[in-house]
Amino acid sequence: MNKVILVARLVRDPEVRYSQGEKSTAIARFSVAVDRRFKRDGDADADFPNVVAFGKTAEFVEKYFKKGMRIGIVGRIQTGKYDDKDGKTIYTTDVVAEEVEFVESKGSGGNNSEPSKSNGDGFMNIPDGIEEELPFN
Repeated sequence: MNKVILVARLVRDPEVRYSQGEKSTAIARFSVAVDRRFKRDGDADADFPNVVAFGKTAEFVEKYFKKGMRIGIVGRIQTGKYDDKDGKTIYTTDVVAEEVEFVESKGSGGNNSEPSKSNGDGFMNIPDGIEEELPFN
């Protein structure tokens, strides 16, 4: 099984090009920043996978997503290789987006300077003193 699910932030605006031929297809390429759950001293805080989307998915990404926005991606890993102009073999790894979706509301935007009300793990902080009201204590 080859399935990838990412919640990430776009590093830059998607680049969209169209294939040659009778039925040209939109091809969107973009990079995303995926926060790492745990950080070790000296390690990066995030990974930056390259993503490619085709057809209607590519057009959707081009129309609605910009640098800094959060995006949900469901897809697969695809590897490849090519020879550069010097004859050196270059190996690639991309996420091929099969589904994309909005992760944040329109009003929250990508460059929101207001602090988040979560504690960084995706869960909202629970105020002190309401333990009695929680159904799962």
